[in-house]
This record gives sequence, structure tokens and C-alpha cells, in this order.
Amino acid sequence: MKKNIYFVSDHHFGAPDRKSSLVRERKFVKLLDEIKPNASELYILGDLFDVWYEYKHVVPKGFVRVLGKLAEFVDGGIPIHFFVGNHDMWMIDYLETEIGAKVYFHPKTISLKSKKIFVGHGDGLGPKDKGYKRMKKVFRNPFFQWLYRWLHPDLGIPFARYLSLKNKLISGSYDLKYDGPDREWLFQYAKRKLKTEHFDYFVFGHRHLPLEISLNSKSTYINIGDWITHYTYGVFDGLKLSLKNWKPTDD
Repeated sequence: MKKNIYFVSDHHFGAPDRKSSLVRERKFVKLLDEIKPNASELYILGDLFDVWYEYKHVVPKGFVRVLGKLAEFVDGGIPIHFFVGNHDMWMIDYLETEIGAKVYFHPKTISLKSKKIFVGHGDGLGPKDKGYKRMKKVFRNPFFQWLYRWLHPDLGIPFARYLSLKNKLISGSYDLKYDGPDREWLFQYAKRKLKTEHFDYFVFGHRHLPLEISLNSKSTYINIGDWITHYTYGVFDGLKLSLKNWKPTDD
């Protein structure tokens, strides 16, 4: 049977509240059930959670349906690659030790069949957004993370959720409007990177917009979109990587 490689991004489970998040979580689990028979690998390009902070013995409450389904993938021999996003940047090793996923904190070059692909969440790449880039260095700093752990989880996790929803400097600002490739930071980043190295595809999340734009005759920039309003995902069939739109059956 033909096997595909799937890409998803930006689910933000936990936002804006538990009730609406649970609806989207159930829909995503349906997608996972649908693709499982034909999946050889699954790439999650960050921001699966709107807030994720790992204490030594505590993780955020919820998400049991999607976490259980991801464990089912790995247990069934389907590798999961998780690229940490700006909303779940305090991921440590929970997904690795409890589920068996491979976790990446930086973009990575991968080879799928004969295609060379540069893949990552996308936050902090390209020009502008300098305020967020500075804040990212602070929040990724091990000493700062150690200090934050002294907050009780009943304080630390709600406060992190507040920052995620209210402070765009920390969460990473993005404009949910497409004004052409010249204003797409990740597209510009990909164009500059192509000057020194060839890639068939650049695949990112973060923007919350499903985009598929040619960089030149041999390279394509793809943004996976999100699982909030667009319900989009990427599929690599061994020859081509393309965007798909999933229509919830209960809509």
C-alpha cells in the first residue's frame, strides 16, 4: 500500500478556552484516524498547544485525546517529528519519554525520497519581528526557565496562558493577511537561503495561512496553515508535497 508523509501545524489547543479547544481537538483526532492507514511519518510543525510548560513532575492539564492518538501512531510504527513552536517552546522531553516522538528545537533539513526539504515552525526567521526574537532568547534561556519553575503550577501555567493570549511580543506577532510574497517574511528567508543551498521545498507553520508559492522553477515555499480556521495539512506522496483542506464531517 502506498504510504504518505503528513505535515500539520498550529492547533493551539487550550485557546481561547477549554470548550472550543475540545471541539477542534476532536476534529483533529478524526483527521489522524483518517490518515493513519496511509501514513508512514507525521510532522507536527509547532504550536500544537497554545501553552506548554513542563515542570519536573507536572504538565498542563488536558489534551488527552490528541496525546493518546499520537502515542497510538508511534506504537503502531509511525514516527512523529515535533518541531517546537513559540507557544510550546518550553517543551522538554515529555513527548519523547511518554509518547516516543522526536522533538526538534530548531529548523532541520530532511530528505524525503529524492526531495530536499527545509522544515521548521518558522518563528524568529526572516526580517523584522526583532522584539520577539529578543524575547525568545530570554524564554529559551535555561536559567530563566529554572527560575520560572519556582512558581507553583497553579500560578505558572495560568500566567503563561495569559501571556500567550495577551502579549504578542512574547507569543510572536503575525498578520493573518496575505499581501504578496514580498511581504512574507518566511518567503524572503527562503529566497535568501536558496542563494547558497538548493531545497525543493521550504515547509513552515507559524503564519496560520495556507500558502504554496513558487520560489523558482525548482523550489516551493509552503506554509501549512492552521487547525483553527483553515483545517489544512500537507501531504508528501513520494513525488510532490501539496496542501490539502480537511472538511469536518459535522459541519
